[in-house]
Amino acid sequence: MNDPKRSVDFGFETVDWAEKAGRVRSVFASVAGKYDVMNDLMSFGVHRLWKQFTLSLTGLRAGQSALDVAGGTGDLTLGLLRQVGPQGCVVLSDINPAMLARGRDRLLDAGLVANVECVVADAERLPFEDNRFDCVTIGFGLRNVTDKPAALRSMYRVLKPGGQLLVLEFSKPTLPGLAPIYDAYSFQVLPRLGSLIANDAASYRYLAESIRMHPDQETLLSMLKEAGFAQARYHNLTGGIVALHRGYKI
Repeated sequence: MNDPKRSVDFGFETVDWAEKAGRVRSVFASVAGKYDVMNDLMSFGVHRLWKQFTLSLTGLRAGQSALDVAGGTGDLTLGLLRQVGPQGCVVLSDINPAMLARGRDRLLDAGLVANVECVVADAERLPFEDNRFDCVTIGFGLRNVTDKPAALRSMYRVLKPGGQLLVLEFSKPTLPGLAPIYDAYSFQVLPRLGSLIANDAASYRYLAESIRMHPDQETLLSMLKEAGFAQARYHNLTGGIVALHRGYKI
């Protein structure tokens, strides 16, 4: 059980452990309406390539099952549904009802609702039985989780033996000379874009700060191993701005 006196980062702020989840929910409730537009603007559309790469490594076959944790507006969910086909099943989960509603509407518009379930769920305490899913994905959501080790253990629990976890997340630039350019973009351009497009500079300032506070590639790799994942490894994308970590349940 979490000690209510513990503190945790919320961007560059330090807040009470019990406070972070509510503040994260408020951020994403605020940006839900412009979330997809802002993703395209912020990444110049490259987020689509990162997600395509993630989907290319799921190993899913027709008829299997997948869980998209913190799936938001459903980018990865759409790809997972196409992979498992009409005989398979995908669960889209998110802790934020506003984001989940956007994802559900998008799936409805795509005509892909027959074999998908939308569930409000906390990544730290996933409300699914043990050994249920062949693959679990979480895209750009882990850094917002209060207790990341607990979330990784929860995702491990719901995977079937032999199942794979894929964690797509912002990370630490590895390309020489990229870090100062990335910092200038993150702290000067992103909040201005947030203000102009979503009328919310503060949420996008938090976005930049949360990325800097997230564990780097090697630290997150160690966390996957500590949670029990075998064959854990990662792929740096776009000079390390993003990394895809993956591991299997044994």
